[in-house]
Amino acid sequence: MQGVWRELAGLVLPVDCAGCGRPRTELCAGCRRALVRDGRGARRVRPRPGPAGLPRVWAGAPYADEVRAVLLAHKERGALRLAGPLGAALAGAVRRVRGGGGAPVLVPVPSARRAVAGRGHDPVRRIARAAAADLRRSGAGARVLPVLRQCRPVADQAGLSAPQRLVNVAGALEVPGAAGRLLAGASVVLVDDLVTTGATLAEAARAVAAAGGRVAGAAVVAAPRSAFESNWN
Repeated sequence: MQGVWRELAGLVLPVDCAGCGRPRTELCAGCRRALVRDGRGARRVRPRPGPAGLPRVWAGAPYADEVRAVLLAHKERGALRLAGPLGAALAGAVRRVRGGGGAPVLVPVPSARRAVAGRGHDPVRRIARAAAADLRRSGAGARVLPVLRQCRPVADQAGLSAPQRLVNVAGALEVPGAAGRLLAGASVVLVDDLVTTGATLAEAARAVAAAGGRVAGAAVVAAPRSAFESNWN
């Protein structure tokens, strides 16, 4: 219900741009362009040091400035209509993973139940659905399979070092037995809103592979500038 009230409030209350604060627009044209890098496309990212088992990762934009503000507004402040433009940025990264291949299956990284309850929505799943809709409009036929789940509690990753994050999430994700059948023969693209060390995506890839899925790569909305293979310009 929290998500419903937030969406209704967004329809009747004046808002400022989530990225730059420009008045009376939820997302201005400039910040919308920043999410898709002015149409120049997603880029390959490599967290350093990358964890074992991390698939190829593509990101739509650097996690800074307006992009960071928009992601946080959607995730933590319930600006749910931002899922559309964030999904468009994620869809661009998915296209680079697929390289023009067939219909992708998007598997979102799950949020903890307590986090979903606190926020009133699952931000990654919402963005994944928006990305799939964007891909379908271009004829890609994408679908979302939220088959991953946390099988044990994990600590908040903020403030943890890369080795600590690996220990924190090791063995924390699984695909329940019945859900695993949905992955048979599918080319899976793991999706998340942000990648930092890559520990969670590596764990997600392990869990999907253990269930018999084939991971083609991972796509995220944003990543730190330092993770991009070449200078972002």
